[in-house]
Amino acid sequence: MKKEYAGREEQSLYVSLDHIWFATHSLVDLADQFSKQGGVLLVLDEVHKYPNWSREIKNIYDFYPELNLIFTGSSLLEIFNASADLSRRAFIYQMTGLSFREYVNLEKGLRIPKISLEEIFTNHIALATEISSQIRPLQFFPSYLENGYYPFYRDFGDFTAQQISAVVNLILEVELPQLRKFDIAYVPKIKQLLSIISDSVPFIPNVSKLSQKIGINRTTLLTYLNYLHESKLTTNLYSSSTGISLLQKPEKLYLENTNLAFALGNNVDVGNLRETFFLNQLSHNHSVTLPVESDFIIDQRWKVEVGGRNKDLPKANSIDDFIAADGIEVGFGKKIPLWLFGYLY
Repeated sequence: MKKEYAGREEQSLYVSLDHIWFATHSLVDLADQFSKQGGVLLVLDEVHKYPNWSREIKNIYDFYPELNLIFTGSSLLEIFNASADLSRRAFIYQMTGLSFREYVNLEKGLRIPKISLEEIFTNHIALATEISSQIRPLQFFPSYLENGYYPFYRDFGDFTAQQISAVVNLILEVELPQLRKFDIAYVPKIKQLLSIISDSVPFIPNVSKLSQKIGINRTTLLTYLNYLHESKLTTNLYSSSTGISLLQKPEKLYLENTNLAFALGNNVDVGNLRETFFLNQLSHNHSVTLPVESDFIIDQRWKVEVGGRNKDLPKANSIDDFIAADGIEVGFGKKIPLWLFGYLY
């Protein structure tokens, strides 16, 4: 809770909009009663489960200016849809999953701070040495890749993969059909595509062949690929971060995070896993695109190859070329431990 509301708990109210109370009452009714009782902060959870929630929040904002509103929802597409209703009225924050840093801090009760990308490229040996004096990063890295991205791993334990699969099913079978007119008949094929992506060496889509295999036309398939990216099921990688159209073919397809690979794949490709981790951790605050050579280019400046501990740069390389190497605790020269890129946020 914000500092300005500390000590004013009696004037604050938390409600979940999936509560049965709302079967016979409206959100505006609640705001009206709460305001008349001197309320100042109304926290609304699960807003996506309340019909026309964005319209009523807009009305509360306009007619009860004394109330401060915080709302949360777990349907990303529903929040996107409501942005127009709430334009100029609400700040929308999109929460990502746990970074590797956050996961380790949570598991070990530490407070190791985040590191900037510039610091990693210029001072990675000292940084990795300092962190490794407090924890053994390679001890935690495999478990993070498998089930550490979504915070609910702490609640579901060994059943985390099943819970992730359930979330994927919800997006494909309910949210996309309702909110993006996604044809539910193609859901089994799209699930198959997600499994193929996780098991492949970083997946370069042949849209013509895919459209024939799935049985939908090229335009619809490209639209669906965009929806998967929008839903945070995939990350579509392009050679440029600007001027991307809805019907532009991605150069490479990745799952949005490595936990999805373990939940959806059968034989997860280790090279794919490494690149998915790197792309996921960098995409939060940086522009990541596909260069002509190398695996990734970051902010149109640094080129990074991702691989195992024995990966080497080509002989002809520039000052801004680096390797993100898996399986090493501390790097040297231009070889940086892959796990260290998990300390960016």
